[in-house]
Amino acid sequence: MQSTRSLKDRMFLVIKGLAMGAANKVPGVSGGVVAFVAGFYEEFIYSLQRVNKKAFKLLINGRLKSFFRYINGKFLSLLFLGMIISYFSISKILDYLIVHYELYVWSTFFGMILGSIYYLSKDFKEWNRTTILALTLGSIAGISISFLDPATENDNLFFVFFCGIISVSGMTLPGFSGSFILIILGNYVLLLVDSVNALFDTILDIVSGNFEFIDNEIRVRLLKVLVVFTLGSVAGLVTFSHILNYILKHYKNITLATIMGFIIGSLGVVWPWKETIYKTNMDGTLILNSGGKQIITNYRRYLPEFNSQTYIAIVYIALGILIVLGLEWYGKRTRQQKA
Repeated sequence: MQSTRSLKDRMFLVIKGLAMGAANKVPGVSGGVVAFVAGFYEEFIYSLQRVNKKAFKLLINGRLKSFFRYINGKFLSLLFLGMIISYFSISKILDYLIVHYELYVWSTFFGMILGSIYYLSKDFKEWNRTTILALTLGSIAGISISFLDPATENDNLFFVFFCGIISVSGMTLPGFSGSFILIILGNYVLLLVDSVNALFDTILDIVSGNFEFIDNEIRVRLLKVLVVFTLGSVAGLVTFSHILNYILKHYKNITLATIMGFIIGSLGVVWPWKETIYKTNMDGTLILNSGGKQIITNYRRYLPEFNSQTYIAIVYIALGILIVLGLEWYGKRTRQQKA
């Protein structure tokens, strides 16, 4: 799978990583959908499952070039570079847009999910009792998850490691939103907001020569949480990739039908017309996280009134569909050029 990549291909890989990283941070949206629609999902899973015993032997023996080549290192490093950049840039832009233009952001994501469903279903011809059952069960699972009540925040490091394993499922399983699972587990703000911001602030302090953060117990604790969460995510990525590679190889049609079901079920999570429910005390006052932000616990969905704002939202839904169709076109063109 390792191949020589042009500068253009490398830039597009970083951009794809940016898109995956941004999608992974938004509740209800799956980075795996981006990989699937853009045409690099199978290479992504294939590359991750190459992180195995042989790879570790190469690494331990100091054969770094062989290790890098064996795991399709150029592909993975460029993709993860884009994801890392996304967490400190695009994801912050998304945070701003969701606060100020929430309806239009969710409308775009809703359109992207609709486009993803079209993309997956248009070439799927293996409909039978088994695949229809898989589609149904996947849809029920996706819908059920979207209506679960979130747990309370928990910074126990063993639980944080478990959160890392579970949350990364959104990268490997299209339609399964890892960030929304973190909301359900109660640790979305802790792991994707507070700890990431703590790392960002720490990097700025180190660059400026300020090391006072070492004595800041809250900052140090958040950094520990982020390290453990990252380790859990890596463990989850490798584990899920091996499982998915086997399943796709032996039960491809059932897996694709289940993935379609998950994506259909996630439509409820990204429904544009919803009211955010925040965490409150017994007296009704808002509970804030360590960064001073209101903690989201769930959403109340409703049907829209037909007004100018609704019509604009519908335009953004169409834009989301066009984005996915554009990604599909680019992915198809890239595959044809490689063939």
